[in-house]
Amino acid sequence: MGQPLSPRIKSEPQPHPIGMTRPRYRLYLDESGDHVFRDEQAMAQPAHRFLALCGCFFQADHYVAFHDEWERMKRRHFPHSPDEPILLHRIEIIKRRGPFESLREPDADRAFSEDLLQLVAEAPFHIIMVIIDKHLLRSLYPIPLDPYTEGFGVLLQRYCRFLNHVNRRGDVMVESRGRKEDEFVKDVYRDTYARGDLQHKAEFYQRVLTTKELKLKRKPPNISGLQLADILANPLRQAILVDRGLCQTEVSSFGRRLATAVEAKFCRDPYTGSVKGYGKVFLPK
Repeated sequence: MGQPLSPRIKSEPQPHPIGMTRPRYRLYLDESGDHVFRDEQAMAQPAHRFLALCGCFFQADHYVAFHDEWERMKRRHFPHSPDEPILLHRIEIIKRRGPFESLREPDADRAFSEDLLQLVAEAPFHIIMVIIDKHLLRSLYPIPLDPYTEGFGVLLQRYCRFLNHVNRRGDVMVESRGRKEDEFVKDVYRDTYARGDLQHKAEFYQRVLTTKELKLKRKPPNISGLQLADILANPLRQAILVDRGLCQTEVSSFGRRLATAVEAKFCRDPYTGSVKGYGKVFLPK
């Protein structure tokens, strides 16, 4: 593939006093699983029991370099017109649909997989995964909250903890899921920004979030960050569940390599280095 991202991009900026220019971050969010509460038999299956939210966030100038490299990678494997961009969506890639039919050829599949793996491994971004056990949530609460919005609130809190710690500002971009679902998550964002939560006052969020409104994008905008989150959400969810003994279905070989490549990108407690509860969060606790 092209030149690696790392040498062109400076290391993580260090905290500096309030009042100085603060580079902006953006978090891109996608999910694996669904938010629906099903019958007991269906909910016993990991595919329906666990909903995972995957948040990937970049510093602004790092993201520009990543986007350019992402586009070059796509053009190498799937030549196309810039006026009709190809979007990397995991399901379409796996099913070899549309422009991804070429991946039915083993050599083409291998070359693309290695290129994608290298790019993701080198890209300078952070990850927060929130996994919601819907079966446990329903057993604890007679009328449980919507799992997606519950998980989103926790992910937003962890993101803002990071921003507060490094004294930076940022925003959040989410792919639209439907009118009703979008209103739920927009309300969570607005309420958290305006009132805070049980652990933090509103100032905690207002100090670091650049806007009081959530950014929602419908398909098919060519947004590399959302495509990255889409590709990572399922294999990371599967790998985490298998490693915790919560799922017996093994992770695919490529999925395991992808999970290994990004393990160091999960957010960690800045004092202990622990990823538990910071970059990997399980709900309910």
